[in-house]
Amino acid sequence: MKGDRVEVVVDAGDSIRVYDITATRAGRRVETTTGRGVVEVTEVTRGGTAVRTARFMTGRVIAMVEHPAASAPRQATDAADSG
Repeated sequence: MKGDRVEVVVDAGDSIRVYDITATRAGRRVETTTGRGVVEVTEVTRGGTAVRTARFMTGRVIAMVEHPAASAPRQATDAADSG
C-alpha cells in the first residue's frame, strides 16, 4: 500500500546511516527478506514486479523498523445512541 515504509539503521564504521524505503505509489508495497547474510528491502508492484531494491549486510544492520501504511479512517456509528 502507498505509505508502507521500512527504516533501516546501518553501522557505517565511524557513524550510523538511516535508510528509509517507502512505497511511492498506490498499489505498491514494501517487502523485506533475510537470508545468506543479506537483508533485502524491495518495493513491489501489485503484479509482483520489483521496482526498487536495497540490500544490506546482516552484520551491519543495527535496526530495521517496519511502518505499515495508515488504514483509512473508520466512520463512527452511533448505534448506542440510537436506542
